[in-house]
Amino acid sequence: MNLVAHDVIIRPVVTEKSSRLMEMNKYTFEVHPMANKIEIRKAVEVVFKVKVKSVHTVKVRSKPKRMGAFLGKSRAWKKAIITLAEGERIQFFEGAGA
Repeated sequence: MNLVAHDVIIRPVVTEKSSRLMEMNKYTFEVHPMANKIEIRKAVEVVFKVKVKSVHTVKVRSKPKRMGAFLGKSRAWKKAIITLAEGERIQFFEGAGA
């Protein structure tokens, strides 16, 4: 599968937990469900011009939801937690975790 770097990274995940991880130089992104760790690493290095130390991925399962009498599910998605090399920062996130 040939994905462009901007197709691999869908959006940043900004939550309380991801804000705490930013203090440890770890950044969280929603990524394409078929992207592997190597593609994710290359995409982050190209888009943000940083050196990636490691990539951890998690498949977030869908949860059952109800809207009155109707049953459904939330969508499933893939999350990547990126650890950057020492001294590296992603400027896009600066101020988001504060």
